[in-house]
Amino acid sequence: MKIRCHVIFLIAVLLITGCVSSGKYKASLAEIDNFKKDISSLEYKLKAKESEKAMLEGESAALKTNKAFLETEKKKLEEDLALLKIERDDLSAKKKSLEGENANLNRLLEAKKDELTKEVVSLKEKLSGSEHHVEELKTGVQAKESQVSEVKGEIENLKNEIRSKDMQVAELKTEIEGLSKEKSKAIEEKEKAIAEFKKTHDSLVSEMSTEIKKGEIAITQLRDKLSVNMVDKVLFDSGSAEVKKEGRQVLKRVGDILKKVSDKQIKVEGHTDNVPISQKLMVKFPSNWELSSARATNVAKYLQDSAGIDPRLLTVAGYSEYRPIESNDTPEGRAKNRRIEIVLIPLDIDRITKGP
Repeated sequence: MKIRCHVIFLIAVLLITGCVSSGKYKASLAEIDNFKKDISSLEYKLKAKESEKAMLEGESAALKTNKAFLETEKKKLEEDLALLKIERDDLSAKKKSLEGENANLNRLLEAKKDELTKEVVSLKEKLSGSEHHVEELKTGVQAKESQVSEVKGEIENLKNEIRSKDMQVAELKTEIEGLSKEKSKAIEEKEKAIAEFKKTHDSLVSEMSTEIKKGEIAITQLRDKLSVNMVDKVLFDSGSAEVKKEGRQVLKRVGDILKKVSDKQIKVEGHTDNVPISQKLMVKFPSNWELSSARATNVAKYLQDSAGIDPRLLTVAGYSEYRPIESNDTPEGRAKNRRIEIVLIPLDIDRITKGP
């Protein structure tokens, strides 16, 4: 700052005097420029020194702080050293005590060693005797293991057999359950069929009550079989297989009820007594076989054509004189044996669905 003031003062003097020559003036200006450069350089160095001073002052403060910290640490270390010396003295005392105990232990160990040596010798002697026994036991164990192996094989075979039986039992249970269900279903269907039979029976009994009272028709039901038994005089003239007018009326009434039945086989059976066919009729009916079959066939045809019964449900059979229901020794018995039976029985499904 002092140098700058001198320069400024010199410039001011030169300007005031104004009497300096041009050469001197230029030389003065050059000198002034040099002074300015020197001033700038000195200012830069001054700033650098000031920064360095500030840095040194900071480091000095840090060193003072470190010095205080180190003095504190020194005190602590001195205190720790004093404690360690005390501990060293304690450890020395303990070492002497442990050395004494160690000496005692060594004496005890020597005594124990001698005792154990004697025991080892005794045990070796016992071991020698036991080894022979062990060999015998090993032989016995091997034999037992062989037996166990055989037993295990038998057990495994039994387990396999049990598993097989269990599977069979399970299959049988399944089969039994299926059969039980089928049986229950069959019983239910049979009971239903019997109920339907009862309904048909009651309808026939109600419709044919007059003929039943006269003894011309008998209607019976036995579980799942329903029979309509009609004496021949109701349907036929003597020696004839053609259904007469009155008979057609009776069959029409019976057929109107039976045509409602769609799940039963309707079997028309022809029966005669044991009286041989007369010479007059033998040309048409050589025996009672032909007569019974012809009568049954004509009844079935009428039930199909006039009553509208499904022909697939109808079957015909002629039994001649060989299935009597009464004795042929009396006129009354022979009259009952000459008959047409319409029998309702469970349907032959295969015959109906597959056809002839």
